[in-house]
This record gives sequence, structure tokens and C-alpha cells, in this order.
Amino acid sequence: MGFLEPTKICKPGVFLLTKAVISDKDMGNLVEPERIVPWMEKIAVYPGFFDPITNGHVDIILRGLRLFDKILVAVLKNPKKEALFSTKDRVAMIQEIFIRQPDIEVKAFDGLLVEFVRRHKAKIVIRGLRAVSDFEYELQMALMNRQLDPEIETLYMMPSVHYSFLNSGVVKEVFSLGGSVTGLVPEIVEKKLREKLKQGRLSVGK
Repeated sequence: MGFLEPTKICKPGVFLLTKAVISDKDMGNLVEPERIVPWMEKIAVYPGFFDPITNGHVDIILRGLRLFDKILVAVLKNPKKEALFSTKDRVAMIQEIFIRQPDIEVKAFDGLLVEFVRRHKAKIVIRGLRAVSDFEYELQMALMNRQLDPEIETLYMMPSVHYSFLNSGVVKEVFSLGGSVTGLVPEIVEKKLREKLKQGRLSVGK
């Protein structure tokens, strides 16, 4: 049997078999997907409070790009949760971190996550799992989201071993007590933490 030499390679570079291929003459039954349906971006939503974003979060986002065409970082507005940084500041920091990554978009949201996901035509929610202690809460949230919209799936990603202990609360506590967070957060975050410390607004428990 001969080899197919398409004159055009489409994204993702695969073909659909419309009928069984018996001989070289039947190779015409291979049809490029773009001729059947338009190419659609694979978009994943990575939600979180990000107060502040850490290198653990950054690690998950960048690794997520290996699986998806676009990552939409969804920054939660939660008036019931006291934040060190405003929603506007959290969004701005993340945008600056990924300023050279056009396939990473940052938006604030409130309300139901599934509504945000649907509104942006995504099907996947990415969540990081640091330890077994995260699992019960994450399972509960994933099952509730599935109840609200069965078409939305949750993808769990393990952090790199260097960040398996890391969360935003630990970063704020260590920094407020005079410890170094270099290598644990992006430079812009460390700079903003220093500003908060000078303003006397950084304290344990926030």
C-alpha cells in the first residue's frame, strides 16, 4: 500500500477515516477534519484566589500549556475571604508574569465556576493537588461542578516536587516573619509583598 501525501497539513495534523481502506485507490476516503468541522482551540480554565500567585501556580499553568492551546487563569472575587491583594492587583500581577505568553489569558470572575467556563467555551478545569489533604475538598468541588454541568471535566495536576509544600498562606506567613521567599514566588510578587510589608499591611493570618 502506498503512502498518503496530503498537499495541506491541518491542525492537529490527523485525518478521519470515512470508509474502510482496502487499497491505494481507497486512500481518498481519508478526509481532513477541517473539511468536516472547523478547528476549535482546546481551552482549559485554571481557577484560584491567587493571593498571591506562587511559583507552584506558575508551574501548573506552564505545564498545562503542554496539553491545551490556551490556559485561562480565572481569578476569584470572593468578598467573604479577606485578601492581602485586591482582585485588580492579583489580575495585574499574573498578567505581568505572563506578558510574553499570548496563550495565557487572565480574567477575574465571581459566581459559579461552571458558568464562567461555559461563557468562555471551555470544557476543562485544571486543579492542582499538593497532598492527600487537598483531595476531599477537590473531589467535592469536582462532583458538584459535574452535577451542575456534566460536560465540564476536572483535570488534576500534581505540582513539581519543589513546590509540593507551597501555598499562598505559607508564603505570606514566612515573609511577614522575615523569611525569604525568593524562588517560591515570581519577582513581581516578592516586590509587591515588600511594599505591603512597608505599609504595615502584611500580617500573619491574612
